[in-house]
Amino acid sequence: MRRGYLFAGLLLLCGCQKGSFSEAGKSAAGDVIRVAIATAPTTLDPAKVQDVDTSDLIQNVYEGLVCYGEDNKIHPQLADSWTTKNDGKTYVFKLNSTAKFQNGTPVTAADVKASLERACNKDVASSTAPSYLTDIVGFADCISGKSATLSGVRAVDAQTLEIDIQKAVPYFLGKLTYPCAFVVPASTPKTEIKDAKDCIGTGPYRITEYVPDQQVSLEAFADYHGGAPAVKKYVRPVIKDAGTRLNKYRAGELDILTIERQDLDAVMKDPKLAAERRDVPRPAVYYIGMNQAKYPPFKDVRVRRAFAMAINRSAIAGDRIRLPEAKGFIPAGILGYRADLKGIPFDPTEARKLLADAGYPEGKGLPPLKIFYRDGRPDSQLLAVSVVSDLGKNLGVKVQPQSMEWRTFLEARNRKELPFVGLSWYADYLDPQNFLSFLLRSDAEENRDGYANPKFDALCDQADVETDEAKRSALYQQAEDLLLSDAARIPAYFGKDDILISSRLAGVRTNLFGVMPMDKVTIKP
Repeated sequence: MRRGYLFAGLLLLCGCQKGSFSEAGKSAAGDVIRVAIATAPTTLDPAKVQDVDTSDLIQNVYEGLVCYGEDNKIHPQLADSWTTKNDGKTYVFKLNSTAKFQNGTPVTAADVKASLERACNKDVASSTAPSYLTDIVGFADCISGKSATLSGVRAVDAQTLEIDIQKAVPYFLGKLTYPCAFVVPASTPKTEIKDAKDCIGTGPYRITEYVPDQQVSLEAFADYHGGAPAVKKYVRPVIKDAGTRLNKYRAGELDILTIERQDLDAVMKDPKLAAERRDVPRPAVYYIGMNQAKYPPFKDVRVRRAFAMAINRSAIAGDRIRLPEAKGFIPAGILGYRADLKGIPFDPTEARKLLADAGYPEGKGLPPLKIFYRDGRPDSQLLAVSVVSDLGKNLGVKVQPQSMEWRTFLEARNRKELPFVGLSWYADYLDPQNFLSFLLRSDAEENRDGYANPKFDALCDQADVETDEAKRSALYQQAEDLLLSDAARIPAYFGKDDILISSRLAGVRTNLFGVMPMDKVTIKP
């Protein structure tokens, strides 16, 4: 999810004066950074965030105990340091004594404890806490409503927090970088944060105005513990049309832009734009999901493999999307990645045989099927339309493409209502567990596919707690091989962002998660 959930996003934002975006675009270049967001934020509440675009938005507003740095390693954020005890099952965090909330109050261990408990509270109804905070002792009682507190979280004193986890796992700190672990004041109500005035974080920027479907405005937080940002205002207009976003960047009305795949050739032919382009590798896999509970034919591995073998993923990735084909589920930069993995072959002849063996020759007898994709993102539409074309041409299966508004899409996906989808998974933390057992273990909260294989579960259970890196990698690779053999999902291509950064900006930082918070950015004279 983070930085994880589905289709590509960009970064963060900051405030601006009231007024239209066109007025902001004409304002003095030195006082505001302007970055479009392709879809309206799905929420303003860190406990509710589950998509990349919104995560990238709010990472400037809220913070957690730890974060990923430019070196793609975990660094202190609201925690100055941490140690472990109890054989790695207890983490002891020492908090940053200078950190303040944007209302001026100091951050305490009690605030951190209350924030984690709020995210686990059933009234907040976080769809991400059951995945990212489930390791914490007492989580089950808290999420079910049996307890209002997390028994495994203790505020020892104002600056010391202890967290007990159920078993020692090497990826726990990574989970704490996800938004549902971000810190809000202990007084924050246990209802969804929807109004800008209720967005009180510790980050470098605070939201001053949110006009739904139009714009988010932020301004620099002068008392930010990392030092007040140099750029005082930041505006994030909602611009759903990709062509409009690119035209506004060309006109100098936007400062940072993620390039859609279909616009890349035009960008590269423009000397000015080509000079401002930057590659940002992303640990992400785009895939086609098959919900076995919603579409019964997908329960048959022959049907799933037939679909996988009938889709020319190499052509989609290379010729149409221009990204590396995903032979598996673990992307480069993650332990266990294999550049030489063969994956599921493109073989229409074998695909037709498998489908006939399953009782659906030339697609006859299959119930009507739609593939759902995110509205407003040309890449996702291209993937869905390509799948429709390949299945029709190679199997005789008629599939209808169907776009959905982003929040509606996510909510339907959470309810496991979508039978066939084109999606992506962006790493929340840099560990193969986030791509395998986190997503597709039979009891995983994020398993929206109905996939279950006891052998896969057993391999993941071993790998999740293995401390030897080589052994751990080998176990995850065996688990990945099972997913491919079962065609649990159909990997399509791996991620990479091409972004444009205006030459007037300096200090824009990136890591494998994309553009980092904007507190170090300056405007060139």
